[in-house]
Amino acid sequence: MTFSIIIPTLNEAKNIRACLLALQPLRNQCEIIIADGGSTDTTRIRALPLVDKIILSPCGRAKQMNRGAMQATGDILIFLHADTYLPDNALITLEQQLAQSNTHWGRFDIRLDSQNIMLKIVAQLISWRSRCTGIATGDQAIFVARTTFFDIGGYPEIDLMEDIALCRMLKKISSPLCLTAKVSSSARRWEQFGITKTILLMWWLRLRYYLGAEPSELAKLYRAGQLWKT
Repeated sequence: MTFSIIIPTLNEAKNIRACLLALQPLRNQCEIIIADGGSTDTTRIRALPLVDKIILSPCGRAKQMNRGAMQATGDILIFLHADTYLPDNALITLEQQLAQSNTHWGRFDIRLDSQNIMLKIVAQLISWRSRCTGIATGDQAIFVARTTFFDIGGYPEIDLMEDIALCRMLKKISSPLCLTAKVSSSARRWEQFGITKTILLMWWLRLRYYLGAEPSELAKLYRAGQLWKT
């Protein structure tokens, strides 16, 4: 079983080197692909010595991940955000668990890199919610068999909620493999906009998405950290 780790980037010069250095011990087990959406900072320069491929893509996380997947050769694709870190022995654990299951995809549990007790609770609730619903967020490092990914057409190329849309399609094929091993993801958005506000925002955006709102409109609210237009 071989792996490809695909990282979508856009002006991630501040984070990308730390992200990629953490992945270097895995280089003999997988390929690492940056799918860059047109960074105007030094993201690509910093990444170049630490990856196998850098793919240039139109901007948009779903588009970038799809372009990266097209260049991947691994049996299993792992989609990793630039501010998220895999757990120790992630690939060994993943290979063992996939070999023992009949599933084609899955995700990790999550922790947020903060000592705030409320964010520890939030992370636990995210993992529980994902386990109950079979829907994962991009911060949980979604992984999927390469053939399955292309059979369903990859990520829907929408401006937001692409992870939810992908999971809904994958659930029709198999239940997810929900690993208890935890990725560590940045708490910067929670700390920037406030914990309560961010929780309300994310649930409101999800509800509106399920009710048929345009992802492009939801993306504007997400970037602004707003519940509605002002």
